[in-house]
This record gives sequence, structure tokens and C-alpha cells, in this order.
Amino acid sequence: MTSLLSFVTRRGTDGGAVLAALGEIDMSNVDTFRSALAEAIPAGGTLRVDLTDVHYLDSAGLAVLFDHAPRISLIAGALLEPVLTISGLTEIVTVEIPGRTA
Repeated sequence: MTSLLSFVTRRGTDGGAVLAALGEIDMSNVDTFRSALAEAIPAGGTLRVDLTDVHYLDSAGLAVLFDHAPRISLIAGALLEPVLTISGLTEIVTVEIPGRTA
């Protein structure tokens, strides 16, 4: 069974591209996630990936984020922060956690 996952594209306050994912990212829909990222990344630019409405992210989803690490930055909720940190993704990708003070 495929987990529910949808996407919304928008422009950030800086005018840059943002891809917001909603739902769960796992091995059942990772190809859809991979394609959405590849299509949304602007030529020669970077993409902000908003994961604040993602409730589950497995290793397949993390692998896609690692594959695109040089061309993305992330916005994530506190729920995903430990997963992103333990995986090491926060060491190579800028991760913004809304509401967290530095």
C-alpha cells in the first residue's frame, strides 16, 4: 500500500523555489518524491524543501535527500529534527526548524 504524499510548489519570501511535501515519505512513494525534487530544482539554483507537514520519513526518503544535498536546503518540524540529525544530513544541508531559537 502506498503512503499518502502530496506536494505544493510555491515561491519563498526571497523569491526562491520551495517544494512543500505533505504526508509520509517512505519506500512506497520514494520514486514520486525523487521525481518531484528533480523537477522542482531550478537549473543552476537551489530548492528549499519544506518538510514541516511530513509525519514520517524513512531511510529511502533520507537517501533521496542525501542524493540532492548539494542543491537543497530544508525546513523541518521538531518531529523530524532527530532523524535529520542522527542521519548526518544536518552536517551537509542547511536545516531550518521554525520556532526554534538559535
